[in-house]
Amino acid sequence: MPTKYLRWDQTLFRDEDVFDIDYIPGQLNFRDTQTRDLAFQLMPGLRGGRPLNTICRGLPGTGKTTSVRKLFAEIEGIGRALVPVYVNCQVDATKFAVFARIYQKLSGQTPPASGTSFATLLDAVARLMQERQCTVVVCLDDANYLLYRNELNDLLYILLRTHEIHEGTRIAVIAIVSDMTVDIGQEVDPRVLSVFQPTTVYFPPYTAEEVHEILRERALQGFYPGALSGEMLSLVVDRTMESGDLRVGIDLLKRAGVNAERSARPAIERQDVEAAYEVAQYAHLDNTVRTLKKEERRLLRLIAGMEQADTGVSMSEAYDAARASARIGYSTFYKSVKKFDEMRLVDVNFLHGRGRTRMITLRYEAERVREVCGG
Repeated sequence: MPTKYLRWDQTLFRDEDVFDIDYIPGQLNFRDTQTRDLAFQLMPGLRGGRPLNTICRGLPGTGKTTSVRKLFAEIEGIGRALVPVYVNCQVDATKFAVFARIYQKLSGQTPPASGTSFATLLDAVARLMQERQCTVVVCLDDANYLLYRNELNDLLYILLRTHEIHEGTRIAVIAIVSDMTVDIGQEVDPRVLSVFQPTTVYFPPYTAEEVHEILRERALQGFYPGALSGEMLSLVVDRTMESGDLRVGIDLLKRAGVNAERSARPAIERQDVEAAYEVAQYAHLDNTVRTLKKEERRLLRLIAGMEQADTGVSMSEAYDAARASARIGYSTFYKSVKKFDEMRLVDVNFLHGRGRTRMITLRYEAERVREVCGG
């Protein structure tokens, strides 16, 4: 029997782009409060002044980046007084790289990769701002990466005090932080905090009902009618809540649709969702582990190497091993494990019948965790 495939003009997807990770929806549901707060912070920049500095805090997959980028897209269409610059600090993790992004946005050109000093680049950025008579607002996405690399203090100091050297320049900062153990207001130097003075906008995790509505709207936009039943949508929501990351659910919808098309089915079935989840579930693991500090990845890898299939590993055993291998104190160990629990990498529970013994259980296969954490 010949293999069946959908014809080239037969597809479940009305608009496949709505399932991309960087897609900005026309309506951002359940983030009205946060978006309004951010807009208030940016408002002075639209009037020719300096926007207020902001920290966006929340676990991965809670809408921080999408909210900022949606506002930035609106600013682009308003005028030229306020210039938004988005920086991914996982990619651009030095002050030179950040100012290179600002220069590129203002000039439309990339500065030379080598042979240009930071002082020269800073002067060029200041000159462009003076010529355009504009204010710049810089979004430092995953700003905690700069903190881990000891770059954040110097960068913020230069960004926020540029006007003292170059008259007429105004720069404000939005720092996005996904590491809930990091309080940038406490981490930066007093000399930086005195000019930073940020307002914090908190992004709580989405509830199951909110995830259901967000994924339902994505499905309506992205699929043709009949491609995804209510039952299959509920299954996708369940799997998304297991991972704790909305991005997993969006990726799961796309992969399930592709699986159904591959099997020449006119609608997504359970087998398509379950097969897609085998791949999509690791998106949360990969994205979250990337936000961890090097020593935290080492600890998570150590726990993964000790876990027993049925019960996990006790807190005391894990701490003894961590203290022996990395010489960390209990307070640091406990904060890290609590962080893993909050980020849905592990579960920490009391062992039944063993008094107050707490057990750490991985939410993913130990081998996969060790692989993602690296050596």
